[in-house]
Amino acid sequence: MSFTEYHLYFDDVEVGQSWASPGRTLTEADIVNFAGLSGDYNPMHVNHEYAKATPFRRPIAHGLLGLAISSGISLYSPPMRTLAFLGIKDWQFLHPIFIGDTLSGESTVLEKEQRSRGRRGVITWKRQLVNQEGKVVQEGITLTLVEGRGVLRESVPATPKTPPAAPLNPA
Repeated sequence: MSFTEYHLYFDDVEVGQSWASPGRTLTEADIVNFAGLSGDYNPMHVNHEYAKATPFRRPIAHGLLGLAISSGISLYSPPMRTLAFLGIKDWQFLHPIFIGDTLSGESTVLEKEQRSRGRRGVITWKRQLVNQEGKVVQEGITLTLVEGRGVLRESVPATPKTPPAAPLNPA
């Protein structure tokens, strides 16, 4: 992916700003594909008969699948010039995610830290994954490294040269 004129720089966002993503419906294929990718075939996720005997009575999505979906749907809400995902300070799995749930993301800027004379900056985000009922199913704090515009160097006046020394014995 290359950045476009619509992608925001570090300088373009302020602490307290929030964005909501479009929704995305979780399918059984999403769960099966994630199980294959991760190797996590816990019957809670992939076995309908087993899941009937659980408190949820049906399969639930992997918690890490929810985190991955949150990351993906946050990509364009807002569209940032993200250089790197730096980390997760906190992530909570609050409620199960079921096949057929429509998930959207909410992103809020919590902190900004300028780096490299404004060429980059770290943004601390509050991210929430919300289902179709408006219930926050997962939430946490993440950090990203984002491209900045950079601080323009101010003109520094040239240091005046010392005039040549006068000859000691003028002739």
